Amino acid sequence: MQLLEEVRSAWGWVGIEPVDLIDENDFGNLILKDVRGKYWRLCPEDLYCQVVASSRDELDQLAKDQEFLRDWYMRGVVDQAFQRLGALAPGRKYYLKIPGALGGEYGGDNLGTISFDELIRASGHIAQQIAELPDGASVKLSVTD
Repeated sequence: MQLLEEVRSAWGWVGIEPVDLIDENDFGNLILKDVRGKYWRLCPEDLYCQVVASSRDELDQLAKDQEFLRDWYMRGVVDQAFQRLGALAPGRKYYLKIPGALGGEYGGDNLGTISFDELIRASGHIAQQIAELPDGASVKLSVTD
């Protein structure tokens, strides 16, 4: 699956070796199973990819957690994105032009659409570049073609 290769390429530096896509949302968040049977959440808008469950039982418990579900479905921001940008075309996701982890607003003019593959690549590369910076560090974001 091409998406798993994109994740491996862009996010492998965090230690993920994905073998199965479990779920995805309209902002390109992923739940992935790795080679060791652990479950990861990749969150492009907050620039992280981390283990959320060590087993399927733990993942099933997480799926019952209301706070996790609210965060996962992102209903408010998805509704706002739909109102501003319309329905998603195949292969595209909503995204934050400036990631929330870099101070980007969760709505308004900061909403856009992007190809799913590009979202995975860009978020992984930005996350890797800022991974060693202390909280509150200044970041200059330059976008090039």
